Amino acid sequence: MADPKGFLNTPRQDWPRRPVGERVRDWDEVYVPGALLPIISKQADRCMDCGIPFCHDACPLGNLIPEWNDLVAREDWQDAANRLHATNNFPEFTGRLCPAPCEAGCVLAINQPAVTIKNVECAIADRAWQDGLTSPRPPDRLSGRTVAVIGSGPTGLAAAQQLTRAGHTVAVYEKDDRIGGLMRYGIPEFKMEKHHLERRIEQMRAEGTRFRTSTAVGRDIGAAELRSRYDAVVLATGATAWRELPVPGRELRGVEQAMAYLPLANRVCEGDLESSPMSAAGKHVVIVGGGDTGADCLGTAVREGAASVTQLDIYAQPGTERDDDTEPWPTYPKIYRLSAAHEEARDLGSAPAADADARLFAASTLRFSGDDDGHVRRLHLVEVDALRQPVPGTERILPADLVLLALGFSGPDRADGLVDQLGLEMEPRGTITRDAGFATNVPGVFAAGDAARGQSLIVWAIAEGRAVAAAVDHYLTGQSRLPAPISPYDRPMTV
Repeated sequence: MADPKGFLNTPRQDWPRRPVGERVRDWDEVYVPGALLPIISKQADRCMDCGIPFCHDACPLGNLIPEWNDLVAREDWQDAANRLHATNNFPEFTGRLCPAPCEAGCVLAINQPAVTIKNVECAIADRAWQDGLTSPRPPDRLSGRTVAVIGSGPTGLAAAQQLTRAGHTVAVYEKDDRIGGLMRYGIPEFKMEKHHLERRIEQMRAEGTRFRTSTAVGRDIGAAELRSRYDAVVLATGATAWRELPVPGRELRGVEQAMAYLPLANRVCEGDLESSPMSAAGKHVVIVGGGDTGADCLGTAVREGAASVTQLDIYAQPGTERDDDTEPWPTYPKIYRLSAAHEEARDLGSAPAADADARLFAASTLRFSGDDDGHVRRLHLVEVDALRQPVPGTERILPADLVLLALGFSGPDRADGLVDQLGLEMEPRGTITRDAGFATNVPGVFAAGDAARGQSLIVWAIAEGRAVAAAVDHYLTGQSRLPAPISPYDRPMTV
């Protein structure tokens, strides 16, 4: 480490966010532009270069965190970029979107604020682009083997880039009109501006990866036909089968799925629409679900000018400190976190009925009621105990002109026929069955990412993409030098 006393002398300093009143008037990223690089070398200097760096185990990519922290502290951006890209294809994505389990595993976090690993990662990636350190890496020679990757989210793109660099001819099939999957149409612009995605796609094109948009495999092209065209197929379709809320009044107009709402706002930012047909402007909005997707809906509704917006979380409000008995270091703890969207809702008073910021904790939806035209107007809820059982006498009513269901996903959407046409075996929970080598029951067909693992984090998605690429490379050539950071059975650290 550059400074042996850095963690003693330098306090943690995060990338500052723009003032709430400023950032809610636009769709730009919430952070102050240019404010990270001036502070990041000192922040990287807080890394203790531990003898056993638990941040490695907390990160499924196996990022070489102490190494690039030291290089950033010394402002050696070239070598820092090399170390970072050795394990992560898209660090500017994870540096903005990952909840940073590596920081929960930081040894310093035992009794002090962790190193700002996520910010350091983002700074390296952005500096690498700024200084031209991310040149395309096309293969020296082609293998003559072909691979189809179905899905262009982080798993599909990571797999495609790795296989292209290994010399295989790779085509990525995407059902939407643009490449990127949920990073394109699920992640709001204020969390990650899409120019970060565009430049990676252009890098991949320059390396030789081919892209086929507006093509739903199973509907626009038969799965069997596609399988016959390629030597191997990687299924990276994501887990897009959203969970429902079967309560009275679900059929009312204005009760919508979060992933029907968010893409429309992104299309406005792309210039496809002048305004969203599902806009929250002037409406009382209630979001059912306490996760990241719900927070994305919250920030979007605030920017669209909602009259009020409240987020319901069925779990009790967590504490602000790690519970060492139930979630000991270095596991990722469930603690109270204030996202940019929750900060905005709190400061703007967007949810007058909420317990904290915009959230009502320990709240369960009983039913919806509407007007004579069949449009939702009220959400009826009840408080629940630790076992999620209703507490008598705690019923409440919230005004609701737009209800967004953000309850997670159960597995790949089977509506396009891909799963059934291939005859894939499925797990009881709705994900694709695969073996220790990421292979499905269909020869030459592999599955990776949320479609097989289940709903997870972007850092796990990229790790899956890199690992399945190594498995496919071995299948095609009998050997592989591509890194495989995880197996299909690896899971985050838990007690």
